[in-house]
Amino acid sequence: MRTNETPHYDASVNTTGCCPKFNPGGWDDQELHFTDKPFVRATTHSVMHVPVNMGSVFARVNEHIADAGASDEGQFIVLSRDQSPWTSEHLFSVSKAVPEEEMAKLTGDFVTKVFEGAFEQARDWHQEMLELARQRNPKASDVYLFYTTCPKCAAAYGKNYVIGVAKIS
Repeated sequence: MRTNETPHYDASVNTTGCCPKFNPGGWDDQELHFTDKPFVRATTHSVMHVPVNMGSVFARVNEHIADAGASDEGQFIVLSRDQSPWTSEHLFSVSKAVPEEEMAKLTGDFVTKVFEGAFEQARDWHQEMLELARQRNPKASDVYLFYTTCPKCAAAYGKNYVIGVAKIS
């Protein structure tokens, strides 16, 4: 992968009017290399790791990204991780700064893995990604999950793909 690129995100099939149907081709076992890659950073509230306001936060952020013309076309990814049982962090890839939103930059090398299954498996996926990353770097600790569709769209498409992304350097 080139620096600051992700595998291609094909948003061309969208029969739900919400989330595009995710094509996992090219996402498994990839190495991503980011150098000051721009992201919008947002947080959501949770109750024991169950998101409470994710829909409204994602809608707001996506609207601001669209208004700013900052969509990272074909390179879309939202990196999510729990910071506690009560708060989650979400990093939305963008092509430039987005007014009204907190910006962040990400630098490092990351490895990916495609998972498919119920959202309740996230804890297992996180652990598997941590073990995978530690095979390459024993000190690795940063693991993100890219939830490619919301639960309603995953049910509509019949598949729930989640991409594990772990920092290895």
